[in-house]
Amino acid sequence: MQDASDGNDVTEGLDPQAMSTWLKDLGIGIEPPLTFAKVGLGQSNLTYLATDAKGERLVLRRPPLGELLASAHDVAREHRILSALQGGDVPLPVVHGLCEDPAVTDVPVLVVSFVDGAVLDERADAEMLSPDARHRVGFSLVETLGHIHQVDLEEVGLTDLASHKPYGARQLRRWSRQWDLSKTHELPELERLTERLRALDPGPGEIALVHGDSHLRNVIIDPRAATVRAILDWELCTLGDPLADLGTLLAYWPQPGDPPSMRFDASMVAGFATRSELVEHYASVTGRDVSAVPFWHALGLWKLAIILEGVRRRQQDDPRNLTAVGAIPASAVDEIVVCGHRVVDGG
Repeated sequence: MQDASDGNDVTEGLDPQAMSTWLKDLGIGIEPPLTFAKVGLGQSNLTYLATDAKGERLVLRRPPLGELLASAHDVAREHRILSALQGGDVPLPVVHGLCEDPAVTDVPVLVVSFVDGAVLDERADAEMLSPDARHRVGFSLVETLGHIHQVDLEEVGLTDLASHKPYGARQLRRWSRQWDLSKTHELPELERLTERLRALDPGPGEIALVHGDSHLRNVIIDPRAATVRAILDWELCTLGDPLADLGTLLAYWPQPGDPPSMRFDASMVAGFATRSELVEHYASVTGRDVSAVPFWHALGLWKLAIILEGVRRRQQDDPRNLTAVGAIPASAVDEIVVCGHRVVDGG
């Protein structure tokens, strides 16, 4: 899993003593005392690694600190989704529980198993893989998306997880509202990209389980086999067009020749599959028509810009939400919007 953050307060957001008692009482063999550390570079829900006296490890997730937008960072909903998918084809951590006891925590805390493996947070992580492994990992992630999109919603009890109305229009409405609520600066080019996407919306499509945040930093891989051991961070999971997940993956998958941006750059290391190869592999393993992928790719970039702006807002409102990578600059949001226009233009 990810290394511990070097922040000054590794337990901020948790009551270690109360949480230790609650975890022990789960009956899963946890032996006090426990130590806690923030992990990862995530800018959304906060993630902690709990280690007991025997060296057994658990992972805890809670919403970020400070005031939150309505419906955002819902780890109780994430608990429902992960619980429903246990034992299926989607690679996941084991769900151990959801703490909503006000004597233990002020917000819900999700508890899952620790999954050993590699997380490609940075270029240096990717460079540790062989070139062949780098090429395979993107294909394994695409195959994982295929498993998610094949989930029988009725069988796992998730048919009511979200609306079944056309997904593109839903996403454009929802994230436009998020932008209005969280923006820290005016950005006419984002507004123009919004209008271009509305015009390109392919309309009603297939309804499937959609992860909503599918990228390299949200999977744990077997570093030798370069296969996905677990896909994480399900807070944006919903029902909608499965091509949206592929679009998100492409939005977080920069490659040589792209305009400069603050996107995760592990995929810039030599050996990784190109975005075109990922699309071709998805079409091959799922049999789906991928002609609308450019819309979903551009929508993914548009959403990423809005998500980054939301991170900036939370960091400005409450500096406790700063992580090891520091504050997100306004230019990072602007650069992602440029990338979105380029995709719409056919670049």
